[in-house]
Amino acid sequence: MISHRKLLITNNPGVLPMEAPYSWIDAKEITRDDITRLTEEFGVDSEFLADVLDQDEQSRIEKEDDHIQLIVKIPVKADEDDGNSQVITTLGIMLYADKILTICQNDSIVLEDLEKNRYRQYPLNTKEGFVLSILGRATQVFIRLLKTVNRQINKVEEQFQKHGAVMNFELMQLLEIQKSLVYFSTSLASNQALMEKLQKTSIFLMNNEEEREFLSDSIIDNSQAVAMANIYSNILNETMDAFSNVISNNMNIVMKRLTLISLSLMFPTFITSFWGMNIKLPLANNPFAWAFLAGGCLIIAIIGMFILSDRKNRYVQREVSLREISEKRVRKEKIRNRRKRKIQEK
Repeated sequence: MISHRKLLITNNPGVLPMEAPYSWIDAKEITRDDITRLTEEFGVDSEFLADVLDQDEQSRIEKEDDHIQLIVKIPVKADEDDGNSQVITTLGIMLYADKILTICQNDSIVLEDLEKNRYRQYPLNTKEGFVLSILGRATQVFIRLLKTVNRQINKVEEQFQKHGAVMNFELMQLLEIQKSLVYFSTSLASNQALMEKLQKTSIFLMNNEEEREFLSDSIIDNSQAVAMANIYSNILNETMDAFSNVISNNMNIVMKRLTLISLSLMFPTFITSFWGMNIKLPLANNPFAWAFLAGGCLIIAIIGMFILSDRKNRYVQREVSLREISEKRVRKEKIRNRRKRKIQEK
């Protein structure tokens, strides 16, 4: 879908917005017909279109004969509640003398905000400021998404503490989060390299000090986002390692219990095997011998399980549980006393 947009610029609060001195042609969610129209009507190079449609393309800037073309990585949406890890898309920007052409395979919250004139105090007066505004807005959305990822990690940890065991859906959630963090890290690093290049290159000249300051602030914010992505990736790796240790520990506990059962049944098996020999044995002529043997086997099995069981570990767990119950009672008593004092003061 190709649309002609009107940008309204609001420099100061209380002042009526003015229309941008350039036109904006927005091509998003493009189809085959849109690709044909972009190639024939707007003269877009087929190689550049292929780069825009490639989700793995890196951010960069290039100078052509009559225009400047850039590739930027931007978020698709503002949150990850649907669990979809593919939240990054490639945006192509072409700067002509009197117009800007943006090409994107998907819709994006960054373009949606720009379309609905939600940008405030952004340098949209010039075409270069338009590019900087997209980069700055994308960085802010990335930071918001990273905070959402951190909340998702905390939510999975709370579910693990609640269940006391690692569920399959929790592992799937962590895998989706890990994929998202990989996309965020690579996209932020790519945009960081582009913004640093914009400060030095001669083919992208900023028009005033406001744009230069805005670019510097965007670089700082993007560096913060890169650091956040690395921190959350480390936290996620530590969480997954902890989950792996818990799974291994649970497996060891199960194997220990099975071994305990096998060893406990070994003693009754020895007794029944001994009495199964074809020789004269005590109680051989007693009609209730089977009852004595069954009872003896059961008693020996119980004694064996008691001897082989980890009584110390159970004692420690019981002490910890009693301590937690006691601490909860103390906290509730303190809250109750605090409420009584407030009521008496009133």
